[in-house]
Amino acid sequence: MDDTGRVVAATAGLRRDQSLGRLRPPGPVSEIRTVDDLPFGEGGSYRIIALPTSTPAGPVTVYVAASLSPVDDAVDVLQGALATGAPLLLAIVAFTTWTVTGRTLRPVDAIRAEVADISERSLDRRVSVPATDDEISRLAGTMNMMLDRLDAAAERQRRFVADASHELQTPLAAARTDLEVALAHPDRTDWNDTAADLLAANGRMERLVRDLLFLARADAGAPRPAARPVDLDDIVLAEAGRIRGGGRLRVDTGAVSAAAVDGRRDDLTRAVRNLFDNAERYASSLISVELSSDDHRVTLVVQDDGPGIPPADRQRVFERFARLDDDRSHRTGGTGLGLAIATEIVEAHGGSMIADESSGGARFVVRLPAR
Repeated sequence: MDDTGRVVAATAGLRRDQSLGRLRPPGPVSEIRTVDDLPFGEGGSYRIIALPTSTPAGPVTVYVAASLSPVDDAVDVLQGALATGAPLLLAIVAFTTWTVTGRTLRPVDAIRAEVADISERSLDRRVSVPATDDEISRLAGTMNMMLDRLDAAAERQRRFVADASHELQTPLAAARTDLEVALAHPDRTDWNDTAADLLAANGRMERLVRDLLFLARADAGAPRPAARPVDLDDIVLAEAGRIRGGGRLRVDTGAVSAAAVDGRRDDLTRAVRNLFDNAERYASSLISVELSSDDHRVTLVVQDDGPGIPPADRQRVFERFARLDDDRSHRTGGTGLGLAIATEIVEAHGGSMIADESSGGARFVVRLPAR
């Protein structure tokens, strides 16, 4: 078509009045549209492109139209196929997913059933670990490790309760015996001695209850006072003076130097006192104390000249109610909680405590972060 809208050329079979000139490009760029009402063909949608160009007779616009019937037919076929096949495909996918998921989760359900069947009285049981080396087998392994921890914790709790009951029963039975004998023979009883024995038994029970309460609070994660600057050398020298005051042992503090840490003074005092009490309990004549510090760490060493600790028991001495010699512990009044409490306090301050090798006697080394 020329600029006047006259058809100057057309495909054979088209009348000159069947114009395609429904759109005029505003510039030299072609324009494409889809129309539905062209005056020829079988009707339906057509895609038209209009392309401006030049000829010797002047500028014209070339129009080309193509029927979209093949596309519409393909879309209809596809829609029919989807309408019929999509539900079937969805059913197949759902069934496959359900089957595969069921098979995959069957070991998980088996693990759940086994764990649900494990009670407090059967913590020694373990779940079966599949030999697939996948997430399910790793889950089963993790469950078994958790059961190991629970079993160990339950065993520690049972042993703790049994030991605590036994420790409390001993002074209670001794006090009851003293009272029964005194009441049965009042004329031959020295009531001052009886009162002293009862007071000693009461003090033993009081120390045990106080230690148990401290450990119970520590296990429960009870909040503790904020850390403050503490001069550890003051605590060490004070406890050394207390031991010297007993008059039975010498305490060598020549290697004690200034050392500052951040912590809770009451707890640190208790830890140092427990170390000194342990050394006093087993020392023959001398307790040696060393305290030093550098930019990163404070080191406290408490050593006695007693019988020492066998290498096989250097870890066990820090367990609760641990005793290497029951007769000697009962005779000296130990409860087996002093070192356990000291370890709890030191670790709560970010430090560590070990029973180190020694040529004679027991040697305990405490390391704490320096202030």
